[in-house]
Amino acid sequence: MRFKDKVVLITGSSRGVGRATALEFAKEGATIVVNYSSSEDKANSLVNEITQLGSKAVAIRCDVSQEDQVKSMIEEIITKFGKLDILVNNAAIVFDVPLFEKTVDKWQKTMAVNLIGSFLCAKYSSKYLLESKGNIVNVCSTSGYNNFAPTSADYDSSKVGLISLTKNLAKELAPIVRVNGVAPGWIDTDMNLELPQDLIDDEMKKVLLGRMAV
Repeated sequence: MRFKDKVVLITGSSRGVGRATALEFAKEGATIVVNYSSSEDKANSLVNEITQLGSKAVAIRCDVSQEDQVKSMIEEIITKFGKLDILVNNAAIVFDVPLFEKTVDKWQKTMAVNLIGSFLCAKYSSKYLLESKGNIVNVCSTSGYNNFAPTSADYDSSKVGLISLTKNLAKELAPIVRVNGVAPGWIDTDMNLELPQDLIDDEMKKVLLGRMAV
């Protein structure tokens, strides 16, 4: 068990990539903090599934774009477990609409969750990660460096920013805390359920396996 006795916070982990990540950490013995913003039932279901695997888990509701909520979440983790070893910044949203139909409100919300949320979680957990000599993993995206999709221009921009933030966090926290980014491509998750089929078909032509990751 590679992560036995490690406390892992995974933002946006009630579904999709975050959920899968939580389960993999749990299989390796980690204690999981399941962060969610609105999907309480799914978060609690994941906690039960992790418990059945023999690992510990707790669900904490927190909108990572809200500084006071992030601060409270980190404090709650330390109160419950006494430490934090790994932060996975996974929480993200996307509004797939034509570029000039996007609103300032949607741009600001996307940036607030995808980019500022990752900064806030890193900021308020850094003290404890330095103590545990821990790690930060930012879930970036291939959209951060191959961004030619006007319908997701705000999402793409947020991921470009997250890649830059990853590099700056790595420098700021080195050599004690390691900071890395992972950049998944298309993945079959809830986020992509409502995409037009013609868009999916076109995108899959660019993928060597011809399908989304599962």
